[in-house]
Amino acid sequence: MMLKDKELLKDINDAISNCMKCGNCMEVCPIYKELKTESAVARGKLSLIEAVLNGNSEITAGFDKRMSMCVSCKACTAKCPCGVKADELIIRARQAAVSSRGLHPIKNVVFKLLKNRRLFDFSLRMAGLFGPLSFKKLPRPMATLLRFPMPGLDRRRVLAPFAATPLRSQYPEVIKVDNPKMRVGFFTGCTINYIYTDVGKAVINVLKENNVEVVLPPLQHCCGIPVFTSGDIELAKVFAKHNIETFERYNFDYIVASCGSCTMAFKKEYPEMFHDDPEMKERAEAIAKKTYEISEFLVDVVKFDKSKLGEVNVTVTMHDPCHMARGIKVTSQPREILQSIPGLKFVEMKDADRCCGAGGSFSVAHYDVALQINNRKIENIADTNADIVATSCGMCRMHIIDGLERYKLPQDVVHVIQLLDKSYQVGAAKRTKAS
Repeated sequence: MMLKDKELLKDINDAISNCMKCGNCMEVCPIYKELKTESAVARGKLSLIEAVLNGNSEITAGFDKRMSMCVSCKACTAKCPCGVKADELIIRARQAAVSSRGLHPIKNVVFKLLKNRRLFDFSLRMAGLFGPLSFKKLPRPMATLLRFPMPGLDRRRVLAPFAATPLRSQYPEVIKVDNPKMRVGFFTGCTINYIYTDVGKAVINVLKENNVEVVLPPLQHCCGIPVFTSGDIELAKVFAKHNIETFERYNFDYIVASCGSCTMAFKKEYPEMFHDDPEMKERAEAIAKKTYEISEFLVDVVKFDKSKLGEVNVTVTMHDPCHMARGIKVTSQPREILQSIPGLKFVEMKDADRCCGAGGSFSVAHYDVALQINNRKIENIADTNADIVATSCGMCRMHIIDGLERYKLPQDVVHVIQLLDKSYQVGAAKRTKAS
């Protein structure tokens, strides 16, 4: 290990020493539940980092592999009686591994593509146009399977199709309303812009119903969370700086995102990334103060209009994404929205905030383990007898659909805001009919 790689870990020595090795993290770690190995849990990973710092171990391929075996669900941090932020320390260890050994070859290619905003946009547009040649559509909505082997993807995995036209290309930059009470910038993120455009449309519809003017900055790019959690912190800063500069150009009252991970990037990670750069930290904090997840925004800021809602007669359960529940701590607001919809019956599932196994790119790199974690979530969904699973994360939606398809269960998976949008549409149709 080069000296500079060890230096990347040196300042977290005190934080690691605060870990009492009590094993509380074993109770909540979704990976430990499946693998039952010490290296799978936070306690084991922190011990390994400590060994590197003490000179008793090196940053080897084995070290890299063990640090990658983490879904970044933050459950260990939430459970720790000593307040050790194990998830952040593991990311720092990944940073040292990237510095020492480089990125995994597939991630290296993907991140290089991601860094080039125009090439990335072009590539995903082409994937939307020619996707049917590579992906076979399944009867279930938003579900496809690979027709041919593809590097880094398990052919068993059920994926969502890329959109033929990205969301931001379907709308003008500014979506006006009569007598707007506020003006917001909508950070769509990659998943909603290129895959789940149905979610983006629902967000725009709901904001319009509440007299909110929506702006879609065309230069916005990936939030950088996939890069950040993989340990390439310097590249993550490039994404953060780009998005901060992009949204600074507008006079927004607020910024909204419809993904817990994207919201967490703006609210939590960007200010932390620039902790050693006072000017950028101040700019990141100014953006963070304006940023809300969409359900949080509708409930806490807008006080969304409930008088125009129509009946949606379905039974719904909810999965809380990790970065919603433990990243930005937004769980009551999505439930308030669902329970406000006339006719909708809400049923709480067991362990609603337990990780589904998606973990962003984790489910790509470690699909078999991700399946095992997902099986528990699917069992809990089945026990509710709900018609629909509501969530607030595109990757969770995709991974849960994968599990439901494997077990041939009938439930659909949608974003919380899609149900609210449907309720507004039913209400509008009823008023039109009455008039």
